[in-house]
Amino acid sequence: MSVPMLKIGAVLSTMAMVTNWMSQTLPSLVGLNGTITAPDGTHQRIVSALYPGTDEGWQVYSSASDPDGKCVCTVVAPAQNLCKRDPRSRQLRLLTEQVQNVSQSMEVLDLRTSRDLQYVRDTEPLIRGVEGRVKTYTSNPRSLTTRGLQELKGQMSQLRPLLSVVEQYRSDLQTVVVLRGEVLNLSVSLTTIQEEVGAYDYEELQQRVLLLETRLHACMNKLGCGRLTGVSIPITVRASGSRFGSWMTDAMIPSSDSRVWSMDGYYKGRRVLEFRTMGDFTRGQNFIQHLLPHPWAGTGHVVYNGSLYYNKHQSNILVQYHFRSRTVLLQRSLSGAGYNNTFPYSWGGSSDIDLMADETGLWAVYTSIPSAGNILVSRLDPLSLEVLQSWDTGFPKRSAGESFMICKWTLCKCHQLNPGWGQGALGHVNGPTVHAGHVTWTSPSTMEVLALPP
Repeated sequence: MSVPMLKIGAVLSTMAMVTNWMSQTLPSLVGLNGTITAPDGTHQRIVSALYPGTDEGWQVYSSASDPDGKCVCTVVAPAQNLCKRDPRSRQLRLLTEQVQNVSQSMEVLDLRTSRDLQYVRDTEPLIRGVEGRVKTYTSNPRSLTTRGLQELKGQMSQLRPLLSVVEQYRSDLQTVVVLRGEVLNLSVSLTTIQEEVGAYDYEELQQRVLLLETRLHACMNKLGCGRLTGVSIPITVRASGSRFGSWMTDAMIPSSDSRVWSMDGYYKGRRVLEFRTMGDFTRGQNFIQHLLPHPWAGTGHVVYNGSLYYNKHQSNILVQYHFRSRTVLLQRSLSGAGYNNTFPYSWGGSSDIDLMADETGLWAVYTSIPSAGNILVSRLDPLSLEVLQSWDTGFPKRSAGESFMICKWTLCKCHQLNPGWGQGALGHVNGPTVHAGHVTWTSPSTMEVLALPP
């Protein structure tokens, strides 16, 4: 009994060793341990090793503007079968098949070993009974009767299938020896591939993605942006909270990320709700809460490249709050800007400073005493909140109900003419001058723009 059990233990020990190698050593050889999660959820660092070089990679080579005014950038992508032609890719596919074969063999061994081990455990009481009878008859042969002999023969016949189980274990031991050899060969092959592709990792792939995004943004900027084709009547997405507040998305993040941020009220608020999707925002579910360290003023907040930019309560200080780290990255005073309802829009609401973003960057719309209450438009550096350049539109801010930026154009909704319609003024910032214009809403979907000379 002790010899078969020792063989069983040897098989289980060897299988445990091989399984441990498959789960721990093997991933480290192909660079799958300590992975970094990519934006699209990719965990395999080995993917970057198969990414084409600079000459074969993504290239932005042309741009245009479609009839609807949208930016269209043409991108040359790598050939679909480029990775398949890579010798390293063929090696990896072959090794993957070998690993799968080894894994299947291990699964068969594990299943059979578990089944046979259970059989041995079930027959253990019978073996102990036979062993006890044999000892009794050996020590006292006269106690052996004809009936006892027949019972002993019956028990031995029940134990006879155990011989085939032990024989199967001997065969499995030979299989484990073969698997050991295959695992050693895999180890050598994978180590060789690791040395060949070790210079490539996830960071390299991430840099290529960032380079592509940069080229796409440059492509869009060359177009001079799109154009505003219409203004429609308001659409109610969700009704909740107070009458005043703001909700927004981040145009700088990938289109697959459809998060929505909501901020209720315009006075001393600190709670920002982050919804996973527009649908969640509409239904008011699946959100997380950010508690700002400093309260906000007004509703002119903006989410830009993963950060919330807002006006600090009772000050002209701009705050950058980073959502992922939940920390304030930056605070900077907007020099000379009015605050605390000094120069708000016509509706009030501490709307002295209005932050916004368009295709060209981050902007602040505000006014000051030296500008006599006229709207000032300043372009900001998102990393330092420093004013890069400012323009005086010559249009009184208190006469505007709201404004927004689109491709360096500032559009203001002005005095209400009649319910549902309005009149507006438009200015285009370009160099040291502001090209002024006049806008009239003639219907929910069209506008008349009368450009005036600079």
